[in-house]
Amino acid sequence: MDHIEYPLEEVWKERRDWFERLAEPQNGGYLLGEQSTALVGDIQSAFCAGAWIAVVIMTAAAIDGHLREVEFPDAKGNAQKLIDQSGGDSRLHSLRKRRNALVHVNPANAAITVDQQYTDRNQLEQEARSAVRLMFEVIYAFPST
Repeated sequence: MDHIEYPLEEVWKERRDWFERLAEPQNGGYLLGEQSTALVGDIQSAFCAGAWIAVVIMTAAAIDGHLREVEFPDAKGNAQKLIDQSGGDSRLHSLRKRRNALVHVNPANAAITVDQQYTDRNQLEQEARSAVRLMFEVIYAFPST
């Protein structure tokens, strides 16, 4: 039941350090949206705590927010159309589909089960890490001038 217990301090620190290395832009300045940036703070907290599913859901929201706030402020339509407008990266579509499956419950085909929360912790963590990497890739795709 490690996912509902406090992580060890060294685990929290390793997660925080990993997250903050990604959060540090490599070069130049970037335009950041207010809401998407606020979400990144909560994503970091959830990541450090090991709330992997929450991280996946929130990274999809932060990416959507960033694209709408910064890259395509006049965009209309749903997240699928927005991702297509941004170049149609298949990883963004995969994250969007995963987020939708987690948020919009299908009783006949659960996207996450209680058993998976206990037995698939490493896989869920890798999924969350991939989502965080993708989020920062999107946020830092285009330096401002």
